[in-house]
Amino acid sequence: MTLRPILIHPDPRLKKACAPVETITDELRKLSDDMLETMYDAPGIGLAAPQIGILQRLIVLDCEKEGDSTPDPIVMFNPEVIQAGDDLSVYEEGCLSIPDQFAEVTRPAEVAVRWTDRDGAVREAEFDGLWATCVQHEIDHLDGKLFIDYLKPLKRQMITRKMQKLKRELARG
Repeated sequence: MTLRPILIHPDPRLKKACAPVETITDELRKLSDDMLETMYDAPGIGLAAPQIGILQRLIVLDCEKEGDSTPDPIVMFNPEVIQAGDDLSVYEEGCLSIPDQFAEVTRPAEVAVRWTDRDGAVREAEFDGLWATCVQHEIDHLDGKLFIDYLKPLKRQMITRKMQKLKRELARG
């Protein structure tokens, strides 16, 4: 497996809608393995293909992050929310493409999601709590939307300026 570099906002690739995955190939399965390894290494609980510069509808997530919990990685090709509950929840979200920045985002507390798994089977499941927030956050990435897009313009601009400064510092080495 290979760790992939994670794009930092602002990067135009993070704002593009991704193409559906037509066929699940061994190459895409390897990509999903690399994405899981990259996500765990970061560390994070979700990663979308555009965050590593690949504009395809693929996300990985694992919200089992307590010290003694068993990892429960999920790989989703072409995920879509097919139903959202009426109740809302507020989570302080962060993003591997916007390091060390967090903000409260309101989303549906429960969602039903349909996706294709690594073996090409169509799956459906309901998610709540952190899993619901995470899967919606990652699906947003596939549509070119970041969690900061839910924030008021001033807060969003502040975070974007911090990320521009971080990118300049990283470029200087």
